[in-house]
Amino acid sequence: MVQVFTASADTRLRALVLAAFLVFMFTLLGAYAMEGAGFKVGWSLDQPVPFSHQHHVGGLGLDCRYCHTSVEVSSRAGLPPTHICMSCHSQIWTNADVLAPVRHSLANGQPIPWQRVSRLPDYVYFNHSAHVAKGVPCVTCHGRVDEMPLLAAAHPFQMGWCLDCHRNPTPQLRPPEEVTRMDWTGWKPSPSSVGEVDKLKHDVKSLHPQTLTECHTCHR
Repeated sequence: MVQVFTASADTRLRALVLAAFLVFMFTLLGAYAMEGAGFKVGWSLDQPVPFSHQHHVGGLGLDCRYCHTSVEVSSRAGLPPTHICMSCHSQIWTNADVLAPVRHSLANGQPIPWQRVSRLPDYVYFNHSAHVAKGVPCVTCHGRVDEMPLLAAAHPFQMGWCLDCHRNPTPQLRPPEEVTRMDWTGWKPSPSSVGEVDKLKHDVKSLHPQTLTECHTCHR
């Protein structure tokens, strides 16, 4: 009887099926990421303390910079150290069970193990201070945190999303001293800040057209 298939046919068939499966999985994962679910958009993480931005920012009016102390001078915004929490909670809610991890952190000198909600891949360089100095409000990237009982990512931080802003950043610019403002509905610059905003727009437009979209700007 004539042999129809060669001895290696079975191996090649298995390899083809495996390759097709891998392509399918990569396509599925890519679609999952493109929808934002892969970046936990809208998802809340379990935190050691259920800190409510809605209460502290929206209700009490705390400025973002009170807790995120390095946002104006560093590439990182910084997670709040325990002594900042205790600047208030040594006076109020001092024995609340929910704040036990904060008291434990202070007593033992160990930082609170906050789970970072907004993340970028290791190969992406992002500088908070540069954006704040140019008048990019916190809400642009982090959303209305003043309406979040539990913090969740507002955007997937995909490259295309960042590039959309880098190609035309001027509509996003606001007076740097107001970058922590959450609601910009119907905002019009005050007479004292019109010149400041115009200067920011001029400085950004005066950059080389490709500067904000060159690869090495974010990938260093």
